[in-house]
Amino acid sequence: MQTAIYTFPGYHEEGEEIAETLKISAHEIKVHHFPDKESRVTLPEKKYDHVILFLSLDYPNNKLVELFLTCKSLRQQGTQRISLVAPYLCYMRQDKSFQPGEVISQQVIGQWLSDLLDDIITVDPHLHRIQSLDAVIPETNTIVVSATPLLAEFVKSLNKTVHLIGPDEESLQWVKSVAQISDSPYSVAKKERLSDTHVEIQLPEIDYNNQHVILIDDVISTGHTVSQTADKLYSEGAKQVDVITTHALFSKDAIALLNNAKIKNIWSSNSISHPSNLISLNDLLAQQIRSLL
Repeated sequence: MQTAIYTFPGYHEEGEEIAETLKISAHEIKVHHFPDKESRVTLPEKKYDHVILFLSLDYPNNKLVELFLTCKSLRQQGTQRISLVAPYLCYMRQDKSFQPGEVISQQVIGQWLSDLLDDIITVDPHLHRIQSLDAVIPETNTIVVSATPLLAEFVKSLNKTVHLIGPDEESLQWVKSVAQISDSPYSVAKKERLSDTHVEIQLPEIDYNNQHVILIDDVISTGHTVSQTADKLYSEGAKQVDVITTHALFSKDAIALLNNAKIKNIWSSNSISHPSNLISLNDLLAQQIRSLL
């Protein structure tokens, strides 16, 4: 079966590096946006039996339409197997109706992706009440890998005594894993969300005086939770606060907010392209793609 990686705009460098590791070819999908943001998608001319699409699904709405157009066209061309490598997987947060009439978008998008794809590889999907991605994307081969060992190795490479803190209860699984691998102490704060941009943070009752703290979370979006946690830590005497995240989903003002909170370093994996990327997932993803070949 002839196999190739097709990369969407902004992801060719990562896709090409992975393709070289696997000794398969990589080709770029061309996307043009008309003035009304409608997308024109142009696929590579050469056809393959198995196409591996490389596309992280941050800011997803246009990307989902382009993914749909691509998959449908590939099927029409006779492609037998379509796999998606999406280091960041969108629409995972809404896993229940919190208000009457709210759409459970996780279920809708999950079924839609299942209808399009044979395989999905993703990194640390943002699941809350759902334990397995198989339950979200049924009848599709789902492969979930974690970046936490890589985050832990990065912490170890700093060669510093640090205390790891998760900014809320949902971050426990990430910070605990990083702490165990890096042999670092850890704690988890409590968060009460009052709105999208207003949260209240309660730190664990330990001595933060003169400590170097690294905040660990799987996703950082607006930055409000992390920045308010940093403010609390400095008020308790912490000497330095840094941040490590897997998915740098930073909204427009997030970095400014983190800088205003005097967070010294912001480090992330390259699941989403961002200047803070220092932890490469490429080898990890290549290992999983190899299992599909």
